[in-house]
Amino acid sequence: MFENLATTRSLNYQIRRKTYQLDTSFEIEYKRGAGGRVLVFNAEYDALPGIGHACGHNLIATSSIAAFIATVEALEALDTSSLPGYTVRLLGTPAEEGGGGKLKLIEAGAYKGVDACLMVHPVTQGNNDESIPGIHVAGPESLLANNKIKVHYTGSTAHAAGAPWEGINALDAVVSAYVNISLLRQQILPSQRVHGVIANGGERPNVIPGSASLHYYIRSPDTKSLNTLTDRVFKCFEGAATATGCKVEFEWINNYQELKNNKPICEAYTETLKAMGHNCVLSDREVKGSLDGAST
Repeated sequence: MFENLATTRSLNYQIRRKTYQLDTSFEIEYKRGAGGRVLVFNAEYDALPGIGHACGHNLIATSSIAAFIATVEALEALDTSSLPGYTVRLLGTPAEEGGGGKLKLIEAGAYKGVDACLMVHPVTQGNNDESIPGIHVAGPESLLANNKIKVHYTGSTAHAAGAPWEGINALDAVVSAYVNISLLRQQILPSQRVHGVIANGGERPNVIPGSASLHYYIRSPDTKSLNTLTDRVFKCFEGAATATGCKVEFEWINNYQELKNNKPICEAYTETLKAMGHNCVLSDREVKGSLDGAST
């Protein structure tokens, strides 16, 4: 696509594939002059097994591509002779759905020297006020910080009918932890979320499970309150191990910081859509989710 654009419009796009040690990442850059500001658009893409583009990643990617092309062509059409130079970059960012793709890109230096990084993210209709028709743009509220954890319990197997007393039931530890966390939810803030699944509960009903595991997300509006909530959730995990006699191990997975929306940019985005004829509302309704892009 960009090879064709570069040829037909004589624009000097620099196209790089498999960038920053990720086979599914790419980078397309347009540079004019030396130095100056660097603007990046995140073209985010990912999907969930059996669901597909559950969070609208296909829309994010196409929106960023359109914004990147429009920005380059607008700058080309304007008199930018007073600028020392500028760089506009489209960065393909894979594996947002738990994979922490942007965290890997950060570690590899993809955002080093970047002055601004932009991306739009769609939300479901359920997050909007259905009494107000039109496009809703999220206001200055934040997206949640998120700790992701896999919890592994180890006990010992035994025949469930012949000698169950000889086993240490790892599934019991998982169930106990799950119930404890469900009870904890009554005492957490309305802005916080704790949710998870049983990833492994044993193999056969006639064998006391010697291993079992959970996969949990713990979310809160900021990192400080998230750490406090995480400590409370960990007590549920550890208490289950103590009660059942199991060993417990924790595996951290790509923790995400909170994301603060930029209010002036949201306001400008809203006004621009209105000027294009769309009924657009700057909404202050909360959107409960997390993004790996918060750290960028």
